[in-house]
Amino acid sequence: MIERVTAVPRLTPRRAESHKGDYGRVLVVAGGRGFSGAAVLCGGGALRGGAGLVTVACPRDIQDVVAAGNPCFMTFARTDRAADLPRADVVAVGPGLGHAPATAGLVRDLMAHFAGPLVIDADALGLVAPGGFARPVPAVLTPHPGEFARLTGRPVAEVQADREALAVAFARTEGVVLLLKGSGTVVTDGARVYTNRTGNPGMATGGCGDVLTGLIAALLGQGLSPFDAAALGAWAHGRAGDLAAESLGEVSLTAIDLLDHLPAAIVAAQRSG
Repeated sequence: MIERVTAVPRLTPRRAESHKGDYGRVLVVAGGRGFSGAAVLCGGGALRGGAGLVTVACPRDIQDVVAAGNPCFMTFARTDRAADLPRADVVAVGPGLGHAPATAGLVRDLMAHFAGPLVIDADALGLVAPGGFARPVPAVLTPHPGEFARLTGRPVAEVQADREALAVAFARTEGVVLLLKGSGTVVTDGARVYTNRTGNPGMATGGCGDVLTGLIAALLGQGLSPFDAAALGAWAHGRAGDLAAESLGEVSLTAIDLLDHLPAAIVAAQRSG
């Protein structure tokens, strides 16, 4: 029997005497030549999501570009070994990463050796074979329907026709939290399922998923469980999109607009949870 979750989780209010170390060290492993924006947007999502410290690990040849994208996160010249990466409580991996063999090794290394929560998105989803996601702390996977179709070996039309059942079965089999993007985003750990109703078609534009990946990582860093972080992240991300669409219209909405409207969305989530 699947438990249907309808309430949006809330973050614990911040203590007056708290400091940045209390709200999570998020490491974003993202970006490549031609895809520096993915790293900036993901890092920005982590910052807007409330992470105490954010570091973006990207290739050295785009490090200056990524650093210029936001003065509030740190950058790190990425190597191909997880052991060389900075210390972190949570890792978000995938946006703009590419599919080079060395990159695949880095993703698998993180899966095997990083002890904390992982958010796996975009290019990183195709670098771990089905059956290889199991780990002590469940990973959060955030595929769009095309990526999920590749993960399951099913046509996109079949995925879209039976989104919830396929997502639940995959999450249960793989031991992950799955966030299947799209209209009515499905979040499930195989035992519980949350269907998100915020968001709009204006969010069908490049970079919006990168913001979501960073946002979920930030929520994990603040102590939410993988399922709760994914559910709250989906709601707040969609609400930010709705606020942006109210102000700018759906046609002109961009991923940067989501970052601008995330603060109001998170405030709304805290009030309505």
